[in-house]
Amino acid sequence: MYELKLHKVFIDENKLHDILKVVMIMKKKCALYASKLVKDGMVVGLGGGSTIQYLIDYVKDKDIQVVTPSAKTALKAQKEGLTVLNTQYVDHVDIAFDGCDEVDSNLNALKSGGGIHTQEKIIASMADEYIVLVDETKFHKTLAFKAPVVVEVLPRAYSIVKKKLEQLNGNVVERTSNNKDGIMISDEGNLLLDVYFNEVQDIGLLNQTLLMMPGVVDTSLFVDTITGIIMVNEKGVFKKEGKGEFHAL
Repeated sequence: MYELKLHKVFIDENKLHDILKVVMIMKKKCALYASKLVKDGMVVGLGGGSTIQYLIDYVKDKDIQVVTPSAKTALKAQKEGLTVLNTQYVDHVDIAFDGCDEVDSNLNALKSGGGIHTQEKIIASMADEYIVLVDETKFHKTLAFKAPVVVEVLPRAYSIVKKKLEQLNGNVVERTSNNKDGIMISDEGNLLLDVYFNEVQDIGLLNQTLLMMPGVVDTSLFVDTITGIIMVNEKGVFKKEGKGEFHAL
């Protein structure tokens, strides 16, 4: 008979509180510097995540209009008195901000958390500037692919797309939730698959291969989309534009 031993992990609540406080402060700093790029009269794209929530607090008194793929962001912006436009009636955005799970020195990014990447890319395609707001733990020289590539798939294409993803040595996991029965679906009614890749040699080729699969709507891999990064760490806030180096703000 096998004996199963469970080990409890004790977390110092005071230490955890201090860590969370530092994280919150850094996110607020990042949002504050991003807000300085927002000018009256702009149409501004806002993604999801806690840093964007802080950004809204800093821009709520400016004369701007907002587009967003996030229902949570839309509610927060409206609550603070900002005008939220329907994306389908917009064809130009002055500047857009979002978070991400990973971003690299070539401005490739993985945005896997929210499952709203297709809408995020629509807004990014309209934007003169598309800037991600991150802490230094999310920045890599090259994407580490610790986060999955989320692939949005037409329901009828599920089996064939899953097969092709596995042929690319992707570990395919159906996205689920404790609050919903079955596979998660996007706002457009498509299936969301979390695909884990190891040792990706050519990010651009992977992106192109995924997008060319019949039945794939889009993915959470962002290539040739982001124009800049605002990154925060304990030393300060830094900005990177294009292929240039980070400089302090």
